[in-house]
Amino acid sequence: MLSTSLLPLQAAEPSAAAFSSPAIAQVAGPGALGVAEGLSLPSVYSDLYVLGPGDQLQLNFLDPAAKEVGGPVEILPDGTSTLALLGSVQLTGLTLGQASRWLTSLYSKQLVRPQLILNLIRPRPVQVSILGEVSRPGLYPLASYSTPVSAIQTAGGITLNADIRQIVLRRPAGSGGVEKQTVLDLAQLLQAGNQRQNPILFDGDTLIVTRTDKPLPSEVLQIGLSNLSPATISVTLVGEVKQPGTIAVPANTPLQEALLRAGGPVPWRAKKSDIELVRLNRNGTTTSEFYSYQPGQDISKGFNPPLRDRDMIIVRRSYYGKTMDLLNQVVLPLSSLGNLFFQYGYYNNR
Repeated sequence: MLSTSLLPLQAAEPSAAAFSSPAIAQVAGPGALGVAEGLSLPSVYSDLYVLGPGDQLQLNFLDPAAKEVGGPVEILPDGTSTLALLGSVQLTGLTLGQASRWLTSLYSKQLVRPQLILNLIRPRPVQVSILGEVSRPGLYPLASYSTPVSAIQTAGGITLNADIRQIVLRRPAGSGGVEKQTVLDLAQLLQAGNQRQNPILFDGDTLIVTRTDKPLPSEVLQIGLSNLSPATISVTLVGEVKQPGTIAVPANTPLQEALLRAGGPVPWRAKKSDIELVRLNRNGTTTSEFYSYQPGQDISKGFNPPLRDRDMIIVRRSYYGKTMDLLNQVVLPLSSLGNLFFQYGYYNNR
């Protein structure tokens, strides 16, 4: 799994104290720290959102005489926008605030009162890299105003080794390879409703769910597994269960509950101490682990693991079940043969 070294965050200056989101330290390279900025919307949107192709803007001027100069603005695939009096202007790579100041300086050569307001009315779909301890890491297109929680759900949810108290968020900050980084604690969000730990994601963000080999508190583990996964998954049960087949269950349903949803093991025929969980891994391989049927167990790795999409549960036959099946294979044909001989003797005597 991916291991991440976290950069320390510099404390925010007093001017940033009004921001309602976690501080984001600006880094120009490993270990290089700058002034912390906020990550909330919409109060600091103009200083953080980096414009790109597909963004739709609205340009308005404070001077009523320049009303006709403003209007809707779209950033074209080449990164430019066509503006009245200016022609083609490059806006890609600028934050909303930088673009506003840039256009003001350009229009100051054309207008007596160039003061303007530039608003983002429809952001482009964002692409976010989701890495680390999630079921399906990769690059995902997300709807605008997506958050880390919805992004992790899109990536299939967290694994049992995910540390939801150490979620790294990295963000490009303009041109030149400058990047910002913060650490989010989703346990604070899920337990105390701290929305500052669940900021809006921007295009180009990278979300890293870090790994921990230390056991998390049970309440943190259960809350994380129940909230940071898709609504339902498909699980297949085969063998000695009352209702074998593929069923839809809530994400992270524990093994013991899935067995109960399938009616439970068949009495006498099921080997309750040898229940196999087969899981498809990211690299295409499969792993198998064995558990005992112990209904009522809390979620845990050793006794009652939460299930993942496309898991298979195999309930094997007990010694009694094998014996009965063998007897049926041997006795029934013999009884049929004996019945045939009886019928032959009866008709032959007649």
